[in-house]
Amino acid sequence: MMLDAFTLIAGPCALEDDTLNLEIGCELALLSSNLELPVVFKASFDKANRSRPDSARGPGLDLGLGLLQRVKDETGLPILTDIHEASQAAAAAQVADILQIPAFLCRQTDLLMAAGATGKVVNVKKGQWMSPEDMRGAVDKVKTAGAAGVALTERGTFFGYGNLVVDMRSFQHMRGVCGVPIIFDGTHSVQRPGQSDGSSGGDPQFITPLVLAAVAAGCDGLFLEAHPNPRQAPSDGSNMLPLADLRPLVERALAVRTARAGVAASAGSSTA
Repeated sequence: MMLDAFTLIAGPCALEDDTLNLEIGCELALLSSNLELPVVFKASFDKANRSRPDSARGPGLDLGLGLLQRVKDETGLPILTDIHEASQAAAAAQVADILQIPAFLCRQTDLLMAAGATGKVVNVKKGQWMSPEDMRGAVDKVKTAGAAGVALTERGTFFGYGNLVVDMRSFQHMRGVCGVPIIFDGTHSVQRPGQSDGSSGGDPQFITPLVLAAVAAGCDGLFLEAHPNPRQAPSDGSNMLPLADLRPLVERALAVRTARAGVAASAGSSTA
């Protein structure tokens, strides 16, 4: 199943034009080749849960799927995109290798079942109000519908109003109770929901320490939104990683993962 190996899911929050999408996609393809790391290109064709009616939402389903197909054709990378309605699942599955369920929709049975029924891998974002145990229901719905595989993504838990906190225990705990790979979303976890004039603000200075801590705590992959110039991004610019910073962070994360494996091996040999 895709996502069985440690994987990077990365890309812009929302699709833009071919030039921008391919700039990011080609950089990700190069990173994947150089680091021998599975990489999935992600971007949304519609940001349907924006805070305000005048917020940018993206190119929409039909145009967006064409943009994603061009990234796929040019880079050879697998594609992840999120769906917000059950009616979008079949069309999105024609292009995407992984369908994603947004955190706010992780309990929506019809949406989960429609995603699973495509036979694709489904990545479900854990709702900010959900416990690790709560996510078993989402996994069961997607599996029952026929998904090729399921992953869950930790993206922080509400800590009062307009703040999120990451429980580093959740990677092992949620994997144990749900039996699927657990991805860490290092960029949405630093959001400040509703704190930037009605839209999400963020604390991007905490992306690196949270990512390194999550890898040390045993996550099975990383989800990182990246953009050449986050300030100019139409969505989530305040909590995206500059594209130039992506590879150095991933290299550090892989070094932590290697060190963690070495510690585990040493502990195993000492108890043998």
